[in-house]
Amino acid sequence: MRPGRQAARASGYLAAALAFASAATSAYWLFGGTALLDTVGGSIERLARDRSISTLAGGAAVVVAKVIGGALALCVMRSRSSRLATFTAAVGWLLALYGAVLTVGGALALLGVFGAAGESPSDEHALRWHVMLWDPSFFVWGVALAVAGMSVRGRLSRGG
Repeated sequence: MRPGRQAARASGYLAAALAFASAATSAYWLFGGTALLDTVGGSIERLARDRSISTLAGGAAVVVAKVIGGALALCVMRSRSSRLATFTAAVGWLLALYGAVLTVGGALALLGVFGAAGESPSDEHALRWHVMLWDPSFFVWGVALAVAGMSVRGRLSRGG
């Protein structure tokens, strides 16, 4: 197997695994699970505990979007469409940017850059989880998705 094809496969499978793991976690909370719910904090935690119809519909939409993200990662590896590969790479870079901005912003908040001196964030427990796990996972998922798309696009442009 060629290196470009190996990169596309490895990054595509990583992106799919992260997408499906994220979807499974969201689905668990959607169906009433509460383990680790306190690690997301804020309005997301309140909404997950709310259990209203609109909240459940929103949660279901999030799960569907994450499953679509995983399916996109798997589909692009078999694709012969440079448009799909380009779209996948763009979605990946946007997702990576989202994860990076949230991770850096959260880290700065934990360091006290925002707010009065010595004042800790309102939900430091959840913020630590975001900085150490939740937000970086979006970054890694996005980079993996982007690499998969770019690898496939490169392979197609070389006639492979």
